[in-house]
Amino acid sequence: MTRHGKSKALGPSQRQLRAGELVRHALVEILREETLTDPALVGVSVTITEARVSPDLRHATVFVEPLGGAHAADVVAGLNRVSKFLRGRLGHSIDMRFTPALKFLHDESYDTAAYMDRLFSDPKVRADLDPDE
Repeated sequence: MTRHGKSKALGPSQRQLRAGELVRHALVEILREETLTDPALVGVSVTITEARVSPDLRHATVFVEPLGGAHAADVVAGLNRVSKFLRGRLGHSIDMRFTPALKFLHDESYDTAAYMDRLFSDPKVRADLDPDE
C-alpha cells in the first residue's frame, strides 16, 4: 500500500476480475438465448473466453472465438455492431451500478497455442527437448 491507500498491483483488481466474470457469464446466457439478426452472426456459435473490465467498470473488452475459428473478423465486426443491443440486455441481467460499454475482440490465444503445438511437434525442436535420443 502506498501513502494514499492505493495498491501498486500490476494486474487487475479483485473487483475488476469479479466484474469481468459476471459480464462474461451474463453475455454467455444472452448469446445462448437471444437470436441476433446481424448477417454475420446468424447460425454462428461464439465462445466468450474472457471479459476484461476497466478500473472504473464502465468499459469491458470481451474476447471471443467463433466455433471452428472460421470468419472470426466478420463475427467480431457483427458483435461490435450489435454491442449496444447486448449492453441493453446485459443491464437487465447483472446487478452493477454501471453497465459497461462492450468492445469485442478476437481471442488470438487459440491460434498461438496451435502454433506452439506445431512448433513443439517439429522434429528439430523435439530433438532438443528429448535429450535421451
